[in-house]
Parts: sequence; C-alpha cells; structure tokens
Amino acid sequence: MKKVITYGTFDLLHWGHINLLKRASEYGDYLVCAISTDEFNALKNKKAYYNYEQRKMILEAVRYVDEVIPEDNWEQKLDDVYRHNIDTFVMGDDWKGKFDFLKRHCNVVYLPRTANISTTKIKQELLLVNS
Repeated sequence: MKKVITYGTFDLLHWGHINLLKRASEYGDYLVCAISTDEFNALKNKKAYYNYEQRKMILEAVRYVDEVIPEDNWEQKLDDVYRHNIDTFVMGDDWKGKFDFLKRHCNVVYLPRTANISTTKIKQELLLVNS
C-alpha cells in the first residue's frame, strides 16, 4: 500500500481544499492529513475559525482522507514520514522547495493551488459583506 501525507490548517473547508485532497490521494492508496493544532497555529500567529477537534471531524468526513493526525510543530515532518510509512509527501506549490530535504526519505510533490480560492480570501470577503 502506498501512503501519502499532506499538511495544513484546513480551516473553512472549501473546494480548493477538496481539490488538493483529491489530487493528493491520487498519489497513493492511503492519505494521511496532518492538521495544525490550535497551539501550533498560535505559534504561527494564525487563528482558525474552527478549533482543532472540529477541523479534524470535518476532514475525517472527506472521502479522500483516510487518517487525520495533529501537526504540533514544523520539525515533525520527517518523524511523520517514518512513523506512518509515507511514500509521498504532498504540499501546495506555494511551499515549493521548502520540503526538499524529505526527498532522501520519500517522494516530494508540490501541487498547484486551486486558482481564485483561499481561506484568506473567504475571510476577507466575509468581512466586506458584514461591514
């Protein structure tokens, strides 16, 4: 069985997230999705609309995702590759080159982001509508 892993906050789940998860799942038979914990988001100065447990529950309902694990820090990725027997590491291409150090341990794929959609854009548009 070929296993794939991807990372993100996955807040305000939208069709761009689903597109990324679908494309990531096509690289293997089993998709692990690591989502940033609330504590890790705070360290990154990010605030998700939904808390970790809510985001986890939402992602577990997505048919492309087989397992959801917490992302507690930047450094855990290599451990996750070994702990979960990962064959392919997938991220959006806005991270291109940042995880090339994993190429000695698994395949690394950077997928193009879905155009014209992002959680940031949704939050900004909601602010405009509500002001």
